Amino acid sequence: MSKNDTMSEQEHVPRRDFDSYQVPEDWETEEDEDENLEEEAAPEAEESGEEKTVAEGEGYTVVQEEAEEGDMVLTCPECESQRFEEDSAEGQLVCVDCGVVVDENRIDESAEWRAFNEEEREKKARAGQPLTYTKHDMGVSTEIGKGSGELYKVSGNKRAQYYRLRKWHKRLTKSKDRNLGFALSELNSMVSNLNLPESVHEEVARLYEKAVDKGLVRGRSMESIISALLYIVARKQGTPRTLDEISEASGIEKREIGRAYRYVARELGLRILPAKPQDYVPRFAGKLQLSGEVQARARQILKEAREKDLLSGKGPTGLAAAALYIAAVLEGEKRTQREVADVVGVTEVTIRNRYKELAEKLGLEEELEEKSN
Repeated sequence: MSKNDTMSEQEHVPRRDFDSYQVPEDWETEEDEDENLEEEAAPEAEESGEEKTVAEGEGYTVVQEEAEEGDMVLTCPECESQRFEEDSAEGQLVCVDCGVVVDENRIDESAEWRAFNEEEREKKARAGQPLTYTKHDMGVSTEIGKGSGELYKVSGNKRAQYYRLRKWHKRLTKSKDRNLGFALSELNSMVSNLNLPESVHEEVARLYEKAVDKGLVRGRSMESIISALLYIVARKQGTPRTLDEISEASGIEKREIGRAYRYVARELGLRILPAKPQDYVPRFAGKLQLSGEVQARARQILKEAREKDLLSGKGPTGLAAAALYIAAVLEGEKRTQREVADVVGVTEVTIRNRYKELAEKLGLEEELEEKSN
């Protein structure tokens, strides 16, 4: 086969098969032969593709990977080391092994400002906030003016233009954005009043936008839908709030919240499990200023009650209140039934009934009598 025939075959070699293509023997030169000899003389570690160990110590090993073909490898001109440390204050790149300054006047790509806490960092950052459902525009839109007071910050010859831009901005705002703007501001107020975490706030905002897209808000008050979603999400995330608390925060009757709750859960396919009494313990204990030992004891009482099937068919808030009352007596931090009832939002009769059932079934009557005396 001639050399020209060989070259014509090479031109038709597919790109994916080119790496495995065997070069004809008559094409090898003296340089190729020298390279083959060097490869045969290389250590077995390099032939097997093993990494070179640079340093070893107790519990760690520092290895140096071989550079791939085409990579630029920076090497110290004095000791030929490849380990460097960057001094951002001086703008220098220093060799770790011998201390030679390999490069200087380097550009510092970090922020030019300093911040000593999270609040200062948020104020000085210029990258903007992350996307969030708690803003009707996900936090990325531009708003022209935030009130009539902004008009007087503009020079006199620009006020007409500013007013015209603001008017057209309002005209171009969609009804969905207006709805979300009002609803999310109401949600923000309710989340603050109920002291709910940011995760609940974000999830409720996401579900409300989904409800708007499906037309579930039409014909119903946005406050009732938001209240229902708060009740659902707070329970799902282990920070439940009672209907009384949500009704007080929103100004909506419990009956209307209950109707919206059933409607939204059905239409959005939300599966809500019954609230656990243990989820109410930390919040009620905090309001009653009870210690961590009392909370732990109350959780233990509820755990034993669940194992003996004493929780079925009873309200979780009443059970949590009775467990806290018992635990407070046992730990020497007694609170009256009236104090517990006012915080929890149940009657003293409910606490008494749950208290008697738990004390009798769990065998705590004698210990409670000793602590009470």
